[in-house]
Amino acid sequence: MKQRFVALMIVVVMGVAPGVAAAQDLPRVKPDAVGLSSERLERITKWLGSEIEQNKIPGAVLLIARHGKIAYFEALGKRDPASGAPMTRDTIFRIYSMSKPVTTVAAMMLVEEGRISLGDPIAKYMPAFAKMNVGVEKGDALELSPAKAPITVQDLMRHSSGFTYGFFGSSLVKKAYLEADLGNADLSNADLIERIARLPLAYQPGTTWEYSHSTDVLGRLVEVVSGQTLYQFEKVRLLDRLGMPDSSFYVTDPARHARVAEPFKDDRTIGINVEFNDPRVPRRAESGGGGMVSTAADYARFLQMLLNGGMLDGRRYLGPRTVAYMASDHLGSRVVPGPLYLPGDGYGFGLGFAVRREVGLASYQGEAGDYFWGGAGGTYFWVDPKTDMFVVFMMQSPKQRVPVRAVLRNMTYGAVLK
Repeated sequence: MKQRFVALMIVVVMGVAPGVAAAQDLPRVKPDAVGLSSERLERITKWLGSEIEQNKIPGAVLLIARHGKIAYFEALGKRDPASGAPMTRDTIFRIYSMSKPVTTVAAMMLVEEGRISLGDPIAKYMPAFAKMNVGVEKGDALELSPAKAPITVQDLMRHSSGFTYGFFGSSLVKKAYLEADLGNADLSNADLIERIARLPLAYQPGTTWEYSHSTDVLGRLVEVVSGQTLYQFEKVRLLDRLGMPDSSFYVTDPARHARVAEPFKDDRTIGINVEFNDPRVPRRAESGGGGMVSTAADYARFLQMLLNGGMLDGRRYLGPRTVAYMASDHLGSRVVPGPLYLPGDGYGFGLGFAVRREVGLASYQGEAGDYFWGGAGGTYFWVDPKTDMFVVFMMQSPKQRVPVRAVLRNMTYGAVLK
């Protein structure tokens, strides 16, 4: 056991491949320089090492930044448990729903340009959604009732559209979503929204928070308004300018294929009939809600831009008031939590991510105003404006994604001394 842990620490120290510095150029400092305890951060390293030793997770990359500087950036364990390849800091991960904040930022750029309004019905841009029905279960039958209000752009961003996902839950509407094969990777975004528009809603628009294909529909809206594919728009307007070369929907460069992280062979399921995809094989789908891949360093630049109020390296992407608006609670008392409210106690939901309403209630530490989201494959982030800190955690382990998050939160805040 001791020899294996020593080997693991070698991976931590040496686990960085050539070229990482080019993709990750936020300044590096010792933790104590930004009010973090080196000794207490080392406890996180040991905890993750223990999780790896117990074969709970294959490996992980963790990046913690404060005051605009990276204080902790480590790679532990295996990138691919089948081949034994070690985890490196430039490992590429399927980030699934961590795609949602990127898509939402792209849409908010169009909002700032006056090309989209949050109060607009989405049917203004996509007429297929003009006449929607809500599915109401009557015994074993599903009756359709006309939607009482249009779905708005804001509804897409805060998950109050009435759409749902079919790969979890057992309602008749969810069954219809599952049977529609919405996860078919050969569907373009245009094809996808045509299928979604023919399905019943799970709730009346604007009434209930329900995790859903809303951000996929938002991605199509970006395409319609911009005249580009979602990836073309994000690459030109956001990813390339931010310096995120490893963030995309597919890993098309064969030279990068070996850098893709893999889960354990018995931990590849993320929902009903949904398995880990292979991003090395390009398909038509560009899911704004769950299709991207990225690295910890790339995503760190995206989060630093948000923490800076929409600017990075002297280039502005969003106005500071826009970012603050996104990071405000958009549910209030009007939109009620659905039966599976993923933000959790103490959190509302902003535009693209959960937003903490108060310090208490949640079963893990944080500050009022912090915002977070994660991916079904095990990735996770949070941004804490009050502490001027953000954290990016990357792993590929659906089974461990929830328990790891609370422990990581508490241990990280335990290392904040000033």
